[in-house]
Amino acid sequence: MIVVAVLAALAGVYVLAGAPGAVLVFAVQCLYTLWSRAWWLLAAQAVLVFWVTLGAGSSVVVLGFLAGSLLVTRLWAVAPAVVFSAVVIAYARGGGLASTLDLAITTALMTLIVLGLIRLVERVDELHATRQALAAAAVGEERLRIAAELSDGLGRGLATIIDGVRRAMNGTTTTGPGEAVSTARRPPATDLGEVVSAARRSLADARAAAAGYRAMSLTPELTTARGMLEAAGVRVEVRAGHAEPLGPAGALLATVLREAVTDVVRRGTARHCLVETEEGAGTVTLRITDDGRRTAEDDALSELAAQVRAAGGTLGAGLSDQGRHTVEATLPAPRRRPEERPRADLSVLILTAVLVGFSLKALLQIPPGLLLPAAVLLAVIVVMQLRSVHGRHMAALGVMAVLAFAPVPLFGPIWLGVGGFLAGPVLLAFRPRTAWPLVAAIVAATAALAASYELPLAAAANVTVSNLVTGLVIYSLLRLAGIAKELQAAREGLARSAVVEERLRAARDLHDLLGHDLAAILLKCELARRLPPEAARAELAEVLEMAERAGHDLRSVSGGQLDLSLAAEAGSAASVLRAAGVEVTCDLAHPPLPAEVETVLSAVLREAVTNVLRHSAARHCVIRTSADGGRVRLTVRNDGARAGEARRGSSGLGNLTTRLAALDGRLTTGARDGWFVLDATAPLDPARLGGQADGVGAVARV
Repeated sequence: MIVVAVLAALAGVYVLAGAPGAVLVFAVQCLYTLWSRAWWLLAAQAVLVFWVTLGAGSSVVVLGFLAGSLLVTRLWAVAPAVVFSAVVIAYARGGGLASTLDLAITTALMTLIVLGLIRLVERVDELHATRQALAAAAVGEERLRIAAELSDGLGRGLATIIDGVRRAMNGTTTTGPGEAVSTARRPPATDLGEVVSAARRSLADARAAAAGYRAMSLTPELTTARGMLEAAGVRVEVRAGHAEPLGPAGALLATVLREAVTDVVRRGTARHCLVETEEGAGTVTLRITDDGRRTAEDDALSELAAQVRAAGGTLGAGLSDQGRHTVEATLPAPRRRPEERPRADLSVLILTAVLVGFSLKALLQIPPGLLLPAAVLLAVIVVMQLRSVHGRHMAALGVMAVLAFAPVPLFGPIWLGVGGFLAGPVLLAFRPRTAWPLVAAIVAATAALAASYELPLAAAANVTVSNLVTGLVIYSLLRLAGIAKELQAAREGLARSAVVEERLRAARDLHDLLGHDLAAILLKCELARRLPPEAARAELAEVLEMAERAGHDLRSVSGGQLDLSLAAEAGSAASVLRAAGVEVTCDLAHPPLPAEVETVLSAVLREAVTNVLRHSAARHCVIRTSADGGRVRLTVRNDGARAGEARRGSSGLGNLTTRLAALDGRLTTGARDGWFVLDATAPLDPARLGGQADGVGAVARV
């Protein structure tokens, strides 16, 4: 809507000046900016702007629409020629040097404004489309880190267990590197001490790692605290103002939260509890406030205070002025990686160029004796405008308001156009119900001042409308830059959340999978030590199977899942797509599949959904499976295919095409009737399997 409003305002100036053809220029520009970069739209724009300029006698500034559009194509080198043609036409019409220079600057400004609108719209679309891709990349990095950590500890522990069990079963033991001494006459149970110790260490490591991954995030404890308080009949409000992960600080704050909430529930007198976190100035703070306890005695957190102090923080508890008991813990926040600077810098450069251009246009009309003070005042306004990019500054807004109207008596009606510099930041600083009346007041003040100087009606209307257009242009550049920054922040927040979710998943799997495996291994080994040799060997055979299964589970915990479920993947895909605002229809009608076929099709589905999120603006997606003629078919359709655009190849889909081919399967993609369709087929019985098809690396999932 912002882009349409600005383009409408720009074209509206020329419609009011007697060039109705500018309406067509506006319509084509909207299509080109918001819908498609098709060559025929650019050609239509070229015909229209020259017809409006040469045929209808409109201002040459209209050529800036075409020049700005050309700058985002391979024909960008033609744009300066278009601007130069505007200068030639203006001069040929009999304009003086000053008039021609003014029109040249205005045409260049129009070019920059159109370029800025197009590029910033592209940036917003790009940030929106890649929001899941960044999260997937962050999860991939976290999986690698988790895999390295677990392989270094648990992986070596499992290898020790497997090696020790095999040696015990084979009746051998080692006495040094490269040496083996036969112990066939001794019961294998006597060699199990090392295995039992390794199993006990591995179990402790698994539990510690699970606790560590969970403790690095405060979010699960906030959820648990809410549940505990609500179960106790306490109304609870949670305000999370920190960024995850918190690292060791999260573990300590989680302990503080757990103890404080337990104390609130134990006393049983609270009716309301507020739990809030905030992060800033290098610290993270947790605050728990309840209305149940009326004295500051018997503080249950005294033992934790020493731990918090040792970590460089503070922990305090006491009564607030309202008689509410408050526990507050503050710890140093973890160092965050420098955030990727969004390409909103492009908008700042374009905004700077536009502001400087507007200022130059104003200076062209200033008498020579007043050029220096006018330049200084305009420079101050430009600096104040650029500060608006980084937030709402009421002091700067007040300075701009003074500079927009106070110098009018000095510079005369020439200064009336500066009011547009004020309108843009006003629209940005206030809500619409406040901003638009203020903008109307600025426009009305401009019109009143123009009338007081007895300007001709056309000149008064021109300066009044120009102020409104200038304000909209400045507001649009500021707002779109802000949107790009907001999306960048949201994208990084999604990535951080995905990393936290991955850690929590690893913690759950460590506890549920490896914890169970290692506990069973430890129990079996202890049992084998007390059994006769033959019975012990039978138990050890089971231990060996358990250890190998634990190794498989370890790979699963670290993201290296080998056997995938198509039904589970479809459910996960539907959940992710719905979270992204895509309506999903899921129709699974396939029979039980061989593991290698199901794994490859599951990977295809993951990649298809990733591409839907990264490369399209889909609103609907259909996931369907069927079986016919001894083959299973997976179809993924989405309505995000743009008209006239061919889908570019994907390296991920290329790899999956090769994997499907190993199963005598096929993968096809293409646009059909406005939908992008992916079809994958594979045999129900891949008898001619030519490779290790089930060794498919897991596609990054969030």
